[in-house]
Amino acid sequence: MKNFLRLCPVGVKVKMINLNSTSKFSGSITIPSDKSISHRSAILNSIAYGNAEINNYSNGEDCLSTLNVLKNLGVDIKIDNKEDFLNIKIAGNGFDGLSMPSSILDVGNSGTTTRLISGILSTLNFDTTLSGDDSLNSRPMKRIIEPLLKMGANISSDNNMAPLSFHPSKLKGIEFKMNVSSAQVKSCIMLAALNSSNKTYIQQPSLSRDHTERMLKGMGAKIKTNKNDIFIEPSKLNSIDLTIPGDISSASFWMVGALIHPDSNLLLKNVGLNDLRTGIIDVLKDMGGNIEIENHRIQANEPVGDIRVKSSKLVGTEISGEIIPRLIDEIPIIIVAASLADGPTIIKNAEELRFKETDRLLAMSKFLDKSNIKHQLKEDGMEINGNSDFIGGEFESFDDHRIAMSIAISSIVAKNNTIINNHEVASISYKNFYKHLELLKT
Repeated sequence: MKNFLRLCPVGVKVKMINLNSTSKFSGSITIPSDKSISHRSAILNSIAYGNAEINNYSNGEDCLSTLNVLKNLGVDIKIDNKEDFLNIKIAGNGFDGLSMPSSILDVGNSGTTTRLISGILSTLNFDTTLSGDDSLNSRPMKRIIEPLLKMGANISSDNNMAPLSFHPSKLKGIEFKMNVSSAQVKSCIMLAALNSSNKTYIQQPSLSRDHTERMLKGMGAKIKTNKNDIFIEPSKLNSIDLTIPGDISSASFWMVGALIHPDSNLLLKNVGLNDLRTGIIDVLKDMGGNIEIENHRIQANEPVGDIRVKSSKLVGTEISGEIIPRLIDEIPIIIVAASLADGPTIIKNAEELRFKETDRLLAMSKFLDKSNIKHQLKEDGMEINGNSDFIGGEFESFDDHRIAMSIAISSIVAKNNTIINNHEVASISYKNFYKHLELLKT
């Protein structure tokens, strides 16, 4: 397959950060709002009936892109901007409350916005076009285009990439067997199914995060789930108020940081603990990680808790099969942990990483190469030999927030300073990442 990595064009000045190691890594932080739940809370309430208040909405760039797209579709959204999050109010009037935008819908760098909103746009009775930055527009979208076309959507694309144009069409329900588990793909189909003519059946090869299903059930959708199967009928949704829990994907960087540092004790507050998102905890515990859950509770129909993490001697493991969809976004930071673990770590069935903001497998392999960490890059994963040390150096973020933050975590134990080019890309999901990093180093 064709691999792709994005670098800043020649001649463009790149912003960078210079990070050093630290003798201690301890403290307490409140984890920023869950991106996945934030996106869905805004999108679903925008096509529901009634008024909704959403507290602790993510202020990451991707989630702001979702709000901007919805506002440009005529949704009445009021935003109260706090320091670390947003409180928003949405007045929804179903699919009929959406109106033709005056310009192209700009999704920025957000693949989640693109894939979920596409399910809605494909059902509307007016033309729309969505597009994003160069990174977004180079990502393959065939996996959402294919099922939407089967449902009767009329879509124009640039060789199965954005810009994507949607033309008026009436959709019908389908039976769709997914080749790869993807929460974004199944959510796209479910959103389209809400405004189609009959029932849709989706079969997943394995379970992926189920925030959309949980929220749809809470909003009165005609949806049933049975293990890997989803049955959904055209439905009118009722608005619901939500308080968004913290993002376990954001927490994963601090978990690994605490585990790999020899003098650490972290408390990560208000973290969402959905069973289909906690694969990172399962794997890190399997590697010998000292991780405990405190203050377990239910919030916004999602399990939430505080996570205590301390220094640990990690051992290598194998990560493959059904656990992969439960930690797909966390694999870059797991690779950092695996580099320092005792013995090899083998990652398989993670080809989904090839289709993220960049080819994350290749990007992390480039990082390990420059760090002199022995590993073997595979088509669907990687084998990391372990028993290594990070030496520091200058690295590319490849315009990917998770690559930038993973490299930054390695800096806390690196022998020399770590320089990250285009480090600010972390703000896509975690605006105060570097502020929190320095806080935990003091």
